[in-house]
Amino acid sequence: MSRELFLGVDIGTYSSKGVVTDAGGAIVATASTPNTVDFPTPGQAEQDPEHVWWAGLCEVTRRLVEQLGASRSPDDIAAVGISAIGPCMVPMDSKSQPLRPGILYGIDTRAVCEIEEIEDTLGPDELLGWSRMELSSQAIGPKIAWYRRNEPDLFGLTLRIGTATSYLVFRLTGEFAIDHHQAAHFIPLYDPANQCWSERYSAGICDIKLLPKLGWPTDIAGAVLEEAAIQTGIPRGTPVTIGTVDALSEAVSVGAIDSGDLMIMYGSTGFFILTTNEPVVRTPLWSLPGAFPKSNVLAAGMATTGALTRWLAEFSFDDGVEGKDEIASRYETLFNEAEQVAPGSDGLLMLPYFSGERTPINDPLARGVIAGLSLAHTRGHVFRAALEGIAFGIRHNLEYLAEEAPVVRCVAVGGGTQSQSWLQLVTDVTGRAQLLPDQTVGASYGDAFLAAIGTGVRKIRDLPDWVRHRDEIRPDVDQKPFYDVRFREYLDLYNATRPVVHDLANDTAGKGGS
Repeated sequence: MSRELFLGVDIGTYSSKGVVTDAGGAIVATASTPNTVDFPTPGQAEQDPEHVWWAGLCEVTRRLVEQLGASRSPDDIAAVGISAIGPCMVPMDSKSQPLRPGILYGIDTRAVCEIEEIEDTLGPDELLGWSRMELSSQAIGPKIAWYRRNEPDLFGLTLRIGTATSYLVFRLTGEFAIDHHQAAHFIPLYDPANQCWSERYSAGICDIKLLPKLGWPTDIAGAVLEEAAIQTGIPRGTPVTIGTVDALSEAVSVGAIDSGDLMIMYGSTGFFILTTNEPVVRTPLWSLPGAFPKSNVLAAGMATTGALTRWLAEFSFDDGVEGKDEIASRYETLFNEAEQVAPGSDGLLMLPYFSGERTPINDPLARGVIAGLSLAHTRGHVFRAALEGIAFGIRHNLEYLAEEAPVVRCVAVGGGTQSQSWLQLVTDVTGRAQLLPDQTVGASYGDAFLAAIGTGVRKIRDLPDWVRHRDEIRPDVDQKPFYDVRFREYLDLYNATRPVVHDLANDTAGKGGS
């Protein structure tokens, strides 16, 4: 049998998922395992590279290999594609061991002071002209500067600084690499015009020699090492791609790679990728290389979408029961209760900024606000208000994106697509139809396709044959006038509460450490 199976693994915030596909995109095996996130103090979010990222990958790949059965063999795996949460920051020592927990993407807002200092030193206009993006909690450069300032002993031992994806690829292959899409978030260490690392603004951050070599998600980084093969079940010598961040693989997984394609990702965080013909610079959005050479995307991201619904699912039930099945049961209960509540949640309005917010407000000190509560409101009202608040946040981002480049079609992906009512709500609030693919497995499915390209079995032009759409969610035009008014109230609520919320956030940060 020819080696034409492709294994994709995505290490997400709250779960790790994997698939094995054949060369036509048919899924042969799937597996997943839950992840944990640590929040040491308000504004900080971390994960353990060894016990979360690597352990999650090993668990998923072993289960995938076990599912291949008698008719298939692990030796039929032609290549492996990897994606993970990002951009993150993980430093490693001379023995390639992580020196500390990985500092997560934009939901970790610890580097506020470093952002301000870099902006004051270089100037926001210079930064924007250089990086095509403004500094935000999504940027890795300030996180490295925070690490250097606050943990100097560890920084002195640092030999490599990478992301979750580059760490995992390194564990598999011994090769330290990163794709251009993720590298562009290492502001101001990456030169997007020339697509290379640059020392121009590296003073006070780090030596660029600590950073991974650059490539594209489909480039082969190396082959699975003997020790990694023992731990993962993937045969020694199997090619592994450089991989990318989960959101970009999500876009690939649903075929959103042509100019005007907009991916809406319903994950622990919300993410949006709009493919454009040329680089587009638009603050506060992110202008980035795409998945392939000469491709460009305009991206945006919310800090807490699925993470907020999960928090409510855990917070709303005092039964002491945990586990995947129990969480799923809680979600079913909450969505059922929310569906019984009229649009507008009977006067409740929620700002979903429970971990600060990335785009478009770029406000790490933003926090969640629930306005209009009364004793008549129920758990279902609060949950619907959260769903509506997230939908307003999605609309806010989509309006910024659409101002800069045409949006031809929207494609939905991620765990949130399992709820038809949530998809309909977002469609009604935004006024934009959403395509729903046959496969909403997500990033790991895109990783498998990227691996197939990396081996030459598939071409980029083959993606329409890999991805098929089964449904289109259309907006209820009768809801538009109501949601237009409520959206303006949503924006007003943020502006009105911002000074008080910032004071509260600063008070908490002062008590919680640096």
